Amino acid sequence: MSAPDQPHRPVVLGLTGSIGMGKSATAAMFSARGVPVHDSDAAVHALYGPGGGAARAIGEAFPGTLTPEDSVDRSALRAAVLGDSEKLAQLEAIVHPLVREESRAFLARNAGAPLVVLDIPLLFETGADARCDAVLVVTAPAQVQRARVLARPGMTEDAFAAIRAKQMPDAEKRARADYVIDTSRGFEHAEAEVGRIVEELARRTH
Repeated sequence: MSAPDQPHRPVVLGLTGSIGMGKSATAAMFSARGVPVHDSDAAVHALYGPGGGAARAIGEAFPGTLTPEDSVDRSALRAAVLGDSEKLAQLEAIVHPLVREESRAFLARNAGAPLVVLDIPLLFETGADARCDAVLVVTAPAQVQRARVLARPGMTEDAFAAIRAKQMPDAEKRARADYVIDTSRGFEHAEAEVGRIVEELARRTH
């Protein structure tokens, strides 16, 4: 007796890269090609907002971080956890399971798509690469990364250093990736690479 056909599921591409490497711009290139993209940062923003699933729990764990509208004051929260690994772990224990739940709902909504992208800044650091069929890492030379990040409003050398400290080194990410795009080579190069990756992965079936 033959086995029943397995239900189709999308190829899942994990998209990651250290701060300032051009991940958001690359994610937008996939979206422009009609590929569904789940943005983990956007999911966190929603969870931090008024009535968001994480706001109350964060307010209880970190007094003084909630606004009168019951949303998370991101600056106050950043100050509360900066440089404190225990507090950061406490925050991640609240937020990461909720983001994973959002991700599962996204995959269920897009079960008929040939390809989907999970845009996750800490993909390797959180073990989320285990849920992906392939991983794309965006990269750029260190001096380009630094210039991009320090040009952001409110960014400081200390904050940049703290963010980099919790991220896997770029060289290690590149070594573990299936695909790498150097965003310092310009938009046309990145868009061509995205097109090539979409065509290749869309031919896979599950």
